[in-house]
Amino acid sequence: MSDSVKQIISRPIQSADQLIKASEQVCSFKQDCAEIKAKTEKLVNLLRQVARVSYDLYERPTRRIIDETEQVLERALKLVDKCCRNGLRRVFKIIPTAHFRRTLQHLENSIGDVSWLLRVSTPSVDRDDEYLGLPPIAANEPTLGLIWEQIFIMCSGTLEERAEGAISLVSLARDTDKYGKLIIEEGGVPPLLKLAKEGNEDGQENAARAIGLLGREPDSVQYIINAGVCAIFAKMLKFSPMKVQLVVAWAVSELAANYPKCQEHFLQNNVIRLLVGHLAFETIQEHSRYAIASKQNMSIHTVVMANSKTGTREQEKGQVLHPVPVKTNDIHNVVANTIVEKSGKSRNDRSHKYKNNTRKQIAFVGTSIKAREFEDPETKSQMKAMAARALWYLCANNVSICKSITESRALLCFAVLLEKGEYEIQYNSAMALVEITAVAHTHVELRHSGFKPTSPAARAVVDQFLKIIKNANSDFLITSIQSIGHLARTFRATETRIIPPIVTLLENSEPDVSIASTDTLIEFACTENFLHVNHSKTIIDLGGAKHLIQLTYFGEQAVQRPALILLCYLAMHVPDSETLAQDEVLVVLEWALKKECFRYDEFVEPLINEAKQRLEIYQSRNTRGSFK
Repeated sequence: MSDSVKQIISRPIQSADQLIKASEQVCSFKQDCAEIKAKTEKLVNLLRQVARVSYDLYERPTRRIIDETEQVLERALKLVDKCCRNGLRRVFKIIPTAHFRRTLQHLENSIGDVSWLLRVSTPSVDRDDEYLGLPPIAANEPTLGLIWEQIFIMCSGTLEERAEGAISLVSLARDTDKYGKLIIEEGGVPPLLKLAKEGNEDGQENAARAIGLLGREPDSVQYIINAGVCAIFAKMLKFSPMKVQLVVAWAVSELAANYPKCQEHFLQNNVIRLLVGHLAFETIQEHSRYAIASKQNMSIHTVVMANSKTGTREQEKGQVLHPVPVKTNDIHNVVANTIVEKSGKSRNDRSHKYKNNTRKQIAFVGTSIKAREFEDPETKSQMKAMAARALWYLCANNVSICKSITESRALLCFAVLLEKGEYEIQYNSAMALVEITAVAHTHVELRHSGFKPTSPAARAVVDQFLKIIKNANSDFLITSIQSIGHLARTFRATETRIIPPIVTLLENSEPDVSIASTDTLIEFACTENFLHVNHSKTIIDLGGAKHLIQLTYFGEQAVQRPALILLCYLAMHVPDSETLAQDEVLVVLEWALKKECFRYDEFVEPLINEAKQRLEIYQSRNTRGSFK
């Protein structure tokens, strides 16, 4: 038992001894004081049993129960002291009988609390599965007693009992946020982390799930992070069974979603690399280690074999290994090119140590490839979904993590999964790519390094987005449009396949699709885009101006503003366009200036005036019609 606990137990014992001594010296209400003495003697015996235990007590309820007991004894001592006074003060002093009844009840409650504390602190082997019940102190909050009991079981029980305790905490944390906060306040996080680190498969799974449920608020997540969850989760993602690892990945996503500041902690503990490794498993084939004779007329499989030593080098460096597709598909050549591109650079850096190690078995992080292959397909699919979900929230607004993802072959994994994965995997992959491209949109260095036009992986991602956009019926249509908009500044002038399908979507009847398409085209036509003139001409040539006029006049309010902004950019950059003159864009701009919602818009109003001035230079007044 800790010294601090021993000190707080000694205080009520001293108070109880004083109360017993005072009860023997009373001059009035002797019967009532005798009952108080009897209950106090029973209470102090229990307190001395608590002080003599050789095992550690669960400190949180111990402190609360002992503090409450000490207050009860002090109030009882004051009452008994009144009965010890002599003379006239005793004659005229009236003590209501209700005071004695209330004091006796409080002493009885304290006896029940201390008895419960002794029972709950007794090792499970000695308790014979005795039902502990609830302590009187938790009468107004029954859940508190249950939480205390389960946490103590997790502190002192067997692995099986601790796993069951974690299940109970999962059930409570899932019910309400209040119970989750209560579990954290009562010290439930350290035993959960200990179980996640040392427990069996069920224990680890339930502990990870409980931690994910507890991290619903920033303060809670920060406490969990400070308790050391990142290192433990990293170890679990590396060595635990896949059934446990997918729950860990889900818990990571919950913590990152509710407290983005924890992203760097997971990055420092290599959680990103481990998650990408899970994402890559069976998404693209493992590297082989066969010798090669020549690079001429080699198949993709032979190219992969040629780079086995490079894979070993990258493994030693702590990088994620990403192989080629198991089956030939639409991005088959992209995979091969990516491998050749990255392997050529690594080959020059290899040392003699790794040359002598070419036949050494290479394994992914986590359980071995052989072990993973025996997992059932559903578990492997859930693992990919949760890994993608975790990466989605981890890379949100985080340049460092997005850079680490683009420097690995995770983009290639996302491209494959977006095309071939199950729905949940596709959704999480699409959301992760939206976050990564959003960060690239605002950070030039990441945009240039991760999404350069010559990057095969980046091209694979763009190809998948374009397929979805052309299909126009996918659930991932809007996210794909947004991602293309984020990458608008990376496309060359010779890239002519991007804008046409997006312009076509301006006619879409769904307002959300029209808004997303307009916003994306703004990224192509805005002044900040170096190729804004080329892109503006392309949009005009494809008939985009006519669609934008319709949206400005007749679209919903949420669509009107971006449509007008894009129309202004087109007029500013290509004022001499005959198409704009024929479509009477100048009339539209004059009409917009009369609308209050645009006239008082600090961004739109100057844009309209500038576009109007440029159009007036090239278009004579007699070519304009009127709109009423």
